[in-house]
Amino acid sequence: MIAPPTEQGPGFHHRRVGDIVVTCVSDGFLEGSMAVLQNITVEDSSAMLRAAFRPVPRQTQLNCYLIQAAGRVALVDTGAGVHMQKTSGLLPRSLAAAGVAPADIDTVLLTHMHPDHSNGLAGPAGEALFPNAELVMHAAEPAYWMDEAIEAEVIRSGQGVTSTGPYFPMGRRQIAPYRDRTRLFTGGEVFPGVTAVPLPGHTPGHTGYLVASGAESLLIWGDIIHVPEVQVARPEVTIQFDVDPGQAATMRRRMLDMAASERIHVAGMHLHFPGTAHILRDGDGFRLVADAWSDRL
Repeated sequence: MIAPPTEQGPGFHHRRVGDIVVTCVSDGFLEGSMAVLQNITVEDSSAMLRAAFRPVPRQTQLNCYLIQAAGRVALVDTGAGVHMQKTSGLLPRSLAAAGVAPADIDTVLLTHMHPDHSNGLAGPAGEALFPNAELVMHAAEPAYWMDEAIEAEVIRSGQGVTSTGPYFPMGRRQIAPYRDRTRLFTGGEVFPGVTAVPLPGHTPGHTGYLVASGAESLLIWGDIIHVPEVQVARPEVTIQFDVDPGQAATMRRRMLDMAASERIHVAGMHLHFPGTAHILRDGDGFRLVADAWSDRL
């Protein structure tokens, strides 16, 4: 008799964008309180999750994205590593299942330096987990996280402090082994077929990446959305981890409106796996139409 499974297999899913292949690679998920959502009551946000048949408290998906173009391999974000919850840090096994070794990756593109996006950069001894990769991010991102005066104010206010310690030291430790191979940008093409799209608000250097080849494109928009069931319908709902909540809400509505108007194919680090979707207008808000799993590439 075959024993029943006790866990899911590794998660990855390929999509073709013209001549480029983008692979959503799961790092698992994080469980968290509804109290971090702002401009909405815990009761209302919890009711929205239950109405969508989602668990309460929230389970936040963690996606990373491989981009294979022009004979090169980039990874967008590195997940939570081993520093957060046991349900996260699954990127290494998902990459292995997809047939990609860390040494195969020549570029790591960060959307921003929050720990669920950058904590997979370095190992417990401070070693670079992607030995051949250049680290690439918006210039405003390390400028923010390396500023000791900003750090002191954030710690004083309680914003940006996790159960495992302050965000600032965590981010610094993760990028340290890449100090001699870090490239900063303010915009433009950052990888073959990939253009940086600055999306400030969640953090000062928060950036999306537009993958385009021929007539096809996919916008990897980072953390425009954290809880799809809530923030797509109500873009004004922010999260405690937004550096500038007002700007983050404005940027979210702008991106949702653009995606709906221009029928843009989007991907996000906290969209439910396999992590790509389209956006429709729905009253004063929007509605997300998630892509189905496809066996074709």
